Amino acid sequence: MTVSARDVLLEKFRWIGGHADMWPVFRDGDAFKVVVRALVAPFRDTGVTAVCGIESRGFLLGGAAAMELGVGFVAVRKAAGMFPGEKLVRETEPDYRGFRHSLRIQRSSLEPADRVLLVDDWIETGSQALAVRELVEAAGAKLTGCAVVVNQMRADSTRKLGSLHSLVLSEDLPDA
Repeated sequence: MTVSARDVLLEKFRWIGGHADMWPVFRDGDAFKVVVRALVAPFRDTGVTAVCGIESRGFLLGGAAAMELGVGFVAVRKAAGMFPGEKLVRETEPDYRGFRHSLRIQRSSLEPADRVLLVDDWIETGSQALAVRELVEAAGAKLTGCAVVVNQMRADSTRKLGSLHSLVLSEDLPDA
């Protein structure tokens, strides 16, 4: 019997103290594999040459997605982490908590011919994804789309982002 990524997520997802907990999905190798395959499925034949992920869960999902697609991974770091070499930097618009983040990529990590897929666990305002698109474009590359596990964006915000693939909508998740 084939299990869908949506079913796996809804079975494994939980709330702890009002915070979303997806770590049980990552801990279960079969569940993790199903989720990663479903994240990249719409982008498999689009010519993606690199996957990027935002620190921290985006590193985990993005790295796995890059392996699934057979391409390299580009780290998007937040301000505090060590990151050698020349960097491109963008500040996000405020997130759902009102915080702005400084996001960085290594300048040498992308080339103009690159077609990049952004992978992350959750999207709400899209502020980080839009900043990543600016970083990718500043490197001369093209962001081909964004794949997330949970989509909590409003429709008007989604239009600004472009191609967005999600496995579940936030309203599909079990109550806290």
